[in-house]
Amino acid sequence: MDPQIKGNVMKYKLVIFDTRLSCFETLLTTDRLIEAPNWHRNDTIFVNSDGLLFEINLNNPVLRLHNTGELTTLNNDHGISPEGTSLFLSNNDENGNSVIFQKDINTTNCIQITNNNPSWWHGVSPDGQTITYTALRERNFCICTFDLSTRTENILTNGFEHTDGPDFSADGRWIWFNGERGGEMNLWRMHPDGTRLSQMTSGPTVDWFPHPSPSDDAVLYMSYAPGTKGHPRQKHVELKLLNLRNRKITVIKKIFGGQGSINVPCWDPKGHRFAYVELQS
Repeated sequence: MDPQIKGNVMKYKLVIFDTRLSCFETLLTTDRLIEAPNWHRNDTIFVNSDGLLFEINLNNPVLRLHNTGELTTLNNDHGISPEGTSLFLSNNDENGNSVIFQKDINTTNCIQITNNNPSWWHGVSPDGQTITYTALRERNFCICTFDLSTRTENILTNGFEHTDGPDFSADGRWIWFNGERGGEMNLWRMHPDGTRLSQMTSGPTVDWFPHPSPSDDAVLYMSYAPGTKGHPRQKHVELKLLNLRNRKITVIKKIFGGQGSINVPCWDPKGHRFAYVELQS
């Protein structure tokens, strides 16, 4: 259902920001709810809408349905393998639990990855052998990895009230995520085996969905106003870049968005642009 505010139907804008040129480009504006852009190396951006997946070619920016076969209850936690040949999809089962699948990008052939559910995909290692996701295990939110070769799940975190948004650094040495402790949601990172856990942001804002850049020199993330619970839609949020050389934080833009704006990896694999979704009435 498309949200409305004060009787006005919302429009959804897919926007690209160039970090080198510091400029914005609106690629697409639509009345259809679109969320969670992923950027494929062939200049195609994937977004989800109403349980389905759509492709948008940068040279012909229109929504084109991507055939996901029987997976038609997708949520907005999806992504692309490093070599660009497969998609990772989180699909809600008949009980509403999110299950992760891997699908060939050119066909509807897919395999189920997670047997322990719910599980929400968020990132894949640079070698394509390990995925990371947030999960609910024994009534606790946690960050997990899954080895695609050994078919083994590893739970990496504990002691958080909530965790979400894990994503690998470009060199594979770190997993970044947002985690809540003591009522404060901040960015954290750790090694893929769960060691070297470190808090990376602090302060009054509610920080979500960190995405390391392909050059590993910055992390894109989103901040809600202090006191915000969860990651709701239709909120005024700030898109920020954390410079990893000097730890300086820059507000790129204040937007109306939130849930669905940058939930999953959204950097151009070539390195200096990212895509996001914002709303306008």
